[in-house]
Amino acid sequence: MVERQRALAWLEEALATGSRQEAACEMLGVTMRTVQRWRAQGVQDKRKGSRAQPANQLSEAERKHVLALAIAPEYKDMSPNQIVPALADKGDYVASESTFYRVLRTEQMSRHRDRSKPKQPHGPRSHEAHGPNQVWTWDITYLPSHVRGVFFYLYLIMDIYSRKITAWQVHDQESADYASALLAEGCYVEGIARDQLVLHSDNGSPMKGATMLATLQALGVMPSFSRPSVSDDNAYSEALFRTLKYRPIYPEKPFSGLTEAREWVEQFVNWYNHEHRHSGIRYVTPIERHEGRDTEILSRRHEIYLNAKQRHPERWARNTRNWTPIEKVSLNPTKIVQTDLGDKMNQAA
Repeated sequence: MVERQRALAWLEEALATGSRQEAACEMLGVTMRTVQRWRAQGVQDKRKGSRAQPANQLSEAERKHVLALAIAPEYKDMSPNQIVPALADKGDYVASESTFYRVLRTEQMSRHRDRSKPKQPHGPRSHEAHGPNQVWTWDITYLPSHVRGVFFYLYLIMDIYSRKITAWQVHDQESADYASALLAEGCYVEGIARDQLVLHSDNGSPMKGATMLATLQALGVMPSFSRPSVSDDNAYSEALFRTLKYRPIYPEKPFSGLTEAREWVEQFVNWYNHEHRHSGIRYVTPIERHEGRDTEILSRRHEIYLNAKQRHPERWARNTRNWTPIEKVSLNPTKIVQTDLGDKMNQAA
């Protein structure tokens, strides 16, 4: 307060001798707005706020337990949104996702736990899946080899409803023949009937080659294609490839050969289908969702959350988390844009 009074006194003296206020404020290292506020306040605000502790605050032991779980080897690569469901599947509830985030943020440990960045899919073509094996999406991505400029090619098909990888292959070239063989394999394994499935892809030559189109027609699979040069139209496959290449176990060195590449992809597919709790399907694994076991798992989680709320009702301001199974998954859902004229017509009606 004394320093502020001295600064104001010096400022008034400088202004009285003909100095400009802007220049004087610059010499003081303050803005003109700050000086205006000092003059208006007059008396320093000494309020310190409430000292009451929240009734639902975690104890020190509980905070340490949350931190220990977050950095445990089993959970260190998971976000709190994945840790909490994983604990619930073991019959344990420690704290909510927001509590995990708050504790980590307090300890300056809140950050992305992988190298990826969020990405929001969008596009003009729309397909809906209300169950497995209704809409598949597929694409091809590069895998590096030990020879500069030479790559291996991962062909991969995924069911958008369950996120299960239904078929995959690794080859040394892009080919419509390989693509059609992969599709035939996936349809045989999953028992796909005619006119049951939509297969979405981008506009690459393997996707629209004569062999691939003939296979689609022979199997009774309806093709769907992205807009030219728009990768976001095939967002599920792009997101899957991002997950693949940002996995902590993704090799830092190129693959030495096809055998090594295929062995690594097989390991990834097994992890992705059977262990990865996917955020888009309420954090169950793709195989659990594909086989219809997610309903029972989510029901158990709901009961665990209800029991946790009964033990500490003061920590729950609202209802427990929504563990209802997702009934519909959309590929490139149509965005409805309503004009001002349409708004006026609806109001008049």
